[in-house]
Amino acid sequence: MSKFMLIMRATDDAVAQYEELPFEQVIEQMGRYNESLVKAGVMVGGDGLAPEPGLVVDFSGETPLVTDGPYGETKELFNGFWTLECSTIEEAAEWAKRAPLTPGNKLEIRRVTDASDFPADNEWIQKEDELREQIAQRDQ
Repeated sequence: MSKFMLIMRATDDAVAQYEELPFEQVIEQMGRYNESLVKAGVMVGGDGLAPEPGLVVDFSGETPLVTDGPYGETKELFNGFWTLECSTIEEAAEWAKRAPLTPGNKLEIRRVTDASDFPADNEWIQKEDELREQIAQRDQ
């Protein structure tokens, strides 16, 4: 099994379409979708992103530059994500196709890397499990 991230991207038009829908309808549709992912045992996590602008840290220069985000000219906004555990990217795509999204939205599917993608003899890769355990303990 591999983890795949479904990254939700929307155009300004798609965001405007959502704003025309009753809020309760949007919440119910997303809730039913999330419930189906959990019942199928594929959902690892996910969250939406707040609509207000964030910040961008740009590493193009000598020192990182922090500016208002998301970007100068937006063609697509990143609105949220799901992390799924599936056998194949095709399975993740089947789940993505069921998302209750309106026209103008896209879901980009990317495999989440794991320890097998990196050299096993690297000390920081070896520490990764320990760090994840510290995070899990903190969240309890």
